[in-house]
Amino acid sequence: MTVTAIIGGTGAALFPGRSAAEEVPVTTRWGECSAPVERWAQGDDTVLFLPRHGRDASIAPHRVNYRANIQALADLGATRIIALNAVGGITSAAGSLVVPEQLIDYTWGREHTYYDGSDGSLEHVEITEPYDSNLRKSLVSAATLAGVPVEAGGVYGVTQGPRLETAAEVDRLERDGCTLIGMTSMPEAGLAAELGVAYACLALVVNAAAGRGSAGIHADIEAHVNNTITAAAAVIDAFLQE
Repeated sequence: MTVTAIIGGTGAALFPGRSAAEEVPVTTRWGECSAPVERWAQGDDTVLFLPRHGRDASIAPHRVNYRANIQALADLGATRIIALNAVGGITSAAGSLVVPEQLIDYTWGREHTYYDGSDGSLEHVEITEPYDSNLRKSLVSAATLAGVPVEAGGVYGVTQGPRLETAAEVDRLERDGCTLIGMTSMPEAGLAAELGVAYACLALVVNAAAGRGSAGIHADIEAHVNNTITAAAAVIDAFLQE
């Protein structure tokens, strides 16, 4: 039986099987994770769900205990993690889904590694491919199965948050090669790599990045968040069936 972990937000309410979920409190050496992990059976899989920002979505991106979150999922047997991330689109249209291939980390001050010297060990973990290629392909295949359009590829620029970017910052990110902007894919991807857990991102483009859209960013989010959550849930359901 495969244990699949999903890190996301309120969209978990749409996942089939979640009504039978049990809550599993987990404490790690890195402290408490954002919320108790929910666990349920779906097909041949055990599914774990963890709300990244807490039950009430009150934990800011730079204050998430990423180390505890990833460790908790690994401790519960997760062999693969699908991260649902709400992002802004630089070249991707608001309302679309993207399975990015690469990322650039612009965050600072976050506890971003398990090799912090506390236990005397040090590893330089390779992260050439921050998103597991097989898991990415499976997500794209699941989207096709679900009849949900998805963009395969792209570069996720991870900013500090919680404030949004200026138009000039978006211009800089685009020059760097970023196609998406979000606040949470790092250090998640790096920590998963350190623990040897396959990790991929299903990005929900809920708004056009600053200076890229005709509507205001919050108006964009209000217009697109629900339909992207519904589409993402359909992709996850198809992924688990497949």
